[in-house]
Amino acid sequence: MDISKFFESVDFSKLIDTVMEMGASFGVKLIEAVIVLLVGFKLVKVVKKFLRQSPKLSKLDTGLRTFLASASSILLYVLLIITVAMILGVPVTSFITILASCGVAIGLALQGSLSNLAGGIMILLFKPFKVGDYIEAAGETGTVNEISVMYTEILTLDNKRITIPNGSITNSVIENYSSEATRRVDLTFNTAYSNDVEKVKEVIMGVVEKHPAALKTPAPFVRLSGHKESSLEYTVRIWCNSADYWDVYFDTMENVKKAFDENNIQIPYSQLDVHIEK
Repeated sequence: MDISKFFESVDFSKLIDTVMEMGASFGVKLIEAVIVLLVGFKLVKVVKKFLRQSPKLSKLDTGLRTFLASASSILLYVLLIITVAMILGVPVTSFITILASCGVAIGLALQGSLSNLAGGIMILLFKPFKVGDYIEAAGETGTVNEISVMYTEILTLDNKRITIPNGSITNSVIENYSSEATRRVDLTFNTAYSNDVEKVKEVIMGVVEKHPAALKTPAPFVRLSGHKESSLEYTVRIWCNSADYWDVYFDTMENVKKAFDENNIQIPYSQLDVHIEK
């Protein structure tokens, strides 16, 4: 082919006009895409802030609001990316196919994370606990500080911050100590066989009844419950408000010991009788 004839046959003016039109068209689309992207990011932040702080949603559980904010922001970001791709002329069907393929690959790589996500959704739907509850789950005990999509954060009594994967929590036994308004304090005391049973019960009951946080209904319970090798065992059950549990527990332990001393009730040490035969 003669190159000179090829160049003579090409209308460069039309070619340049076509290239300039395509460039201008793509430039306009690019500017539109950038504007939509910037505005979209701003709107996502506004929606996320609204879901977290809106007074209208204040009745919702804190963990549920956090989840809604996170899930909504992820969904809006995906829709924003698809919109920008459409403005730039990327075929939607091809883009969705690519996203689906990426989703499958990411799902296989993040099976543990998806388990945590499913656990977070179950916690927020079934509400075995909420922010502020004192729980024991997955081998950890503390007050729930935050419930996110993937993790639950608790604060222990000694102020350690522990982050537990939601999948581990939903696959374990959850003990919620704050779900009920009242709790029962269970205690046991041991005294010597020489002490009068009725006297011991009267002294213990007197200590319990004097405590301001001990509830009258259900009534406190004090009974002899066991004959041990060197002592008699008494079971004590006291009902109180959940917030007063530890006050009642420690106060009763201390005050019963003082009352035993004042009434000459002996607390025996473990002992062993040795018989020597000649």
